[in-house]
Amino acid sequence: MSEKMTIAALQAMKREGKKSVGLVAWDYQIARIADRAGFDFISVGDSVGVNLWGRDDVLDVTLDEMLICCRAVHRGTTRALVSCDMPYGPVQQSADAALAAAFRLMKEGGADMIKVDAAADFPDVVRALTREGIPVFAQFGLTPQTAGKYGIPYSAQNSPQAQASAEAAERLVEEAQVLEEAGACALDFTNSGPVAGAAVVKAVKIPVIGGFGGGPWLDGRVRLAHTALGYGEKWLDATTETYTNTARAALAAFSALIADARAGRQIKG
Repeated sequence: MSEKMTIAALQAMKREGKKSVGLVAWDYQIARIADRAGFDFISVGDSVGVNLWGRDDVLDVTLDEMLICCRAVHRGTTRALVSCDMPYGPVQQSADAALAAAFRLMKEGGADMIKVDAAADFPDVVRALTREGIPVFAQFGLTPQTAGKYGIPYSAQNSPQAQASAEAAERLVEEAQVLEEAGACALDFTNSGPVAGAAVVKAVKIPVIGGFGGGPWLDGRVRLAHTALGYGEKWLDATTETYTNTARAALAAFSALIADARAGRQIKG
């Protein structure tokens, strides 16, 4: 087993031109597999409510629920860093509330760093956390909530015109530099595009990592485990290529089990 990944090592990868890779996961078994595969970090995302539990709103996740997922991933991880999302609420409430939540995620959940969503709108919170020694993975970029301030319709953000917006890129660079100055240890750049993404990577010394809307122009990538695995009912009929299609394999296995049981045959396993 390789040595435990550290934030300093993650930052050194940027300086050395090495791409970092992360995985969004929420459970012990996937964390175990991901750790053996060699991911640099595992991100416990607040999208668990929508993607795993079938809720309608990504914001409908509590701190206690995030702690359950973070503990599970921490137990399954030996090498990779564990990043845990701060759920919606504490950051918006106050710096003190964010600090209290972050301490719980680290002490009770076992997180190595805390991801703060929409961090560009809360640089004082980033400063407050880093002053207390809490590593912050600061998320910023284009989302349905923020695209308007860059003058980009969200539905058009992935078009060449939106990605090439010099005005948007300039503002995103400024926000990235503010977050770096505030003490963030890494940036999660949502919907970066090759123009703004490359500009931000060049403008800051900390790793710039992207999930949705990212690309090879960034210092690293993070992917949802369910997407990489093709896990979920939607992948039964999906035409998008991913790394495997667990949904179809599961449907075939379940159908075979049902057939064996109905025919009076011994089931496998």
